[in-house]
Amino acid sequence: MNTERIESSEAFKGSISSRSSRGSEAFRGSEHSLPAKHGCKELLPDLYPDTGMKIYGSGKPVRLFVAGLHGNEWKDTTGFLKSIEPSKTGTLAIIPFVDCGKYISTLNPGYYSGIGKKILNAIEELKPDIYIELHSYSSENLDKLAGKNRLELIGVPAYSILKKGVLLGSVSPWVRRKYFPKEALCLSFELQKGSVESRKFTAHMLEILKEIRSRDEFIDYMKKEFPVQAKKAIEDYRRFYGEI
Repeated sequence: MNTERIESSEAFKGSISSRSSRGSEAFRGSEHSLPAKHGCKELLPDLYPDTGMKIYGSGKPVRLFVAGLHGNEWKDTTGFLKSIEPSKTGTLAIIPFVDCGKYISTLNPGYYSGIGKKILNAIEELKPDIYIELHSYSSENLDKLAGKNRLELIGVPAYSILKKGVLLGSVSPWVRRKYFPKEALCLSFELQKGSVESRKFTAHMLEILKEIRSRDEFIDYMKKEFPVQAKKAIEDYRRFYGEI
């Protein structure tokens, strides 16, 4: 296991846990991932380890991974970031949990000024080169996320279907345009709720992404491993945001 250095950020004062497990173990679940103050009824009082932001390593590139953004998505996503190992190069910052209250879409600008404010604080402080959000979806909502008419119906491009029910898309255009330069890599992953296979593949992708050093390096990886999805993602990006 890598020797890790965990630093507390002045913007996120509080308890910092130094425990870390292998990233490949992350798919096992996130049942023990939330602080009591959020009042999620599923949890017992003795199962509330720290879920504040942690920063591993130092230097460029700076990567920021976020999970448990809204509703009950923490059940399928928080465990990944509670168990991830530090990157071999640069900085890896993680926010394993944001909120488990009322579901508010990240496509709503009010999300980031409200329950997602801690995400904006981290982005403004760290200025990440790579920003990843982990979400989860119910199988009946697959067409809403990956359907060909999503751009016309919702105003954002459809997700690409990668493998094992895992979807890949961009983060909210509101946060992408306002807080990141063009050369930053900003991705949103959706994994299928309750699917062990979906969790395993998400864990694999996080292991890849925590070592990726730039947007262009990830594009090269996608062209090699997922050429069809890469072509769609590039076309969608150019159509929605302009030239890469």
